[in-house]
Amino acid sequence: MRHTRVRAGVLPLGLTLGSLLVLAPVGVTPAGCGDLTGGRLCVAGPVGGKGAFTTRYVRHGTGAHTRPPSAFRLGYQRRDARVTAFPGWFGTLRTEDRSAALTGRLDTARGECVRGLLQYAGRDYVTEWLCSRG
Repeated sequence: MRHTRVRAGVLPLGLTLGSLLVLAPVGVTPAGCGDLTGGRLCVAGPVGGKGAFTTRYVRHGTGAHTRPPSAFRLGYQRRDARVTAFPGWFGTLRTEDRSAALTGRLDTARGECVRGLLQYAGRDYVTEWLCSRG
């Protein structure tokens, strides 16, 4: 599985998804998010406890570079001090009204981290890790 970390100011070589998912320098990125030229990918949820986690992709701007992929998967990945788990998927969808979000329930432990995933055309794009305190 190939991952492309989405973070402000970093442009990995070989990123071929087009300008929709090309990284762009921006201001401060919220915890659990990653900025893309055409939008922002984020994960939110009660890390360190049980509850609903949402992975959301929001497009911004106008024009051809903001066209959504034909279909993509949204999900998450977890890690703790010992292991980084395989991805978990909430489902596959297209953007609607410039955003797409899917939610699922997770039971996470103290000291665990979660990051959001977007998969398109065989590539995974990930947010920064969102970690619990402790």
